[in-house]
Amino acid sequence: MAQPQKQRSQRPQRPPAPSPARNPKSQPGPKPAPNPAPKAPARATPPLLILISAPSGGGKTTLCELLLKSQPQMTRAITCTTRGPRPGERDGVDYHFFTAAEFLKRLQAGNFIENATVYGNSYGILKSELLSKLREGRDVLLNVDVQGAATIRAQAETEPELRRALVTVFLTPPSLKVLEQRLKKRGADAEAVIQKRLAVAKQEISQWKNFDYLIISGSKEEDLRRMLAIVESEKMHSDRSLAPEL
Repeated sequence: MAQPQKQRSQRPQRPPAPSPARNPKSQPGPKPAPNPAPKAPARATPPLLILISAPSGGGKTTLCELLLKSQPQMTRAITCTTRGPRPGERDGVDYHFFTAAEFLKRLQAGNFIENATVYGNSYGILKSELLSKLREGRDVLLNVDVQGAATIRAQAETEPELRRALVTVFLTPPSLKVLEQRLKKRGADAEAVIQKRLAVAKQEISQWKNFDYLIISGSKEEDLRRMLAIVESEKMHSDRSLAPEL
């Protein structure tokens, strides 16, 4: 008869030894992120010297005002004059007010890029006025007639900084009939004066090929849109813009 087997007594199992505690200081932490490569500094596009010309009543003053409002980095050139300040005008803001003797001294020294005499008063734009603002990195806007534009183009040829920055734009109505309507709408001149202005305008419009760009005037919004397109185009011109260094 089979003997019943004795059950072996099982030794109580020892709990596993705890893992040795690690020194927190010796634990490797997350690897620091690599320092990003330094970014190349942004290259500023050289500023522009924008000259806008048009026949009387062509809308250049309105276009210049709209352009300045839409371009905070742009400033206008301040004209020098021998006429007295009108109410509210400030020296160095609206005009540089000179005495006749001061103006003549500057003129004889060749300080003006362009000057003219209108109704017995002298007007002029200093070269230093343009160069100082361009060197500040600001676009400069000039509002001049066709004769003044020709003088500035010739003077800029002797100044490399001005020659590189200069962009000339001629604004003209689509026809003399439209220009006549605009002059009559202003109500500022007699009929004889209007006809004289139209005769001068015909001569001025014939000079449009001497300018870099031609804008056929439409609405104020259209003129501004086209002018902004010219500014943007000139900013991207390969003579002015720079490709990033690789």
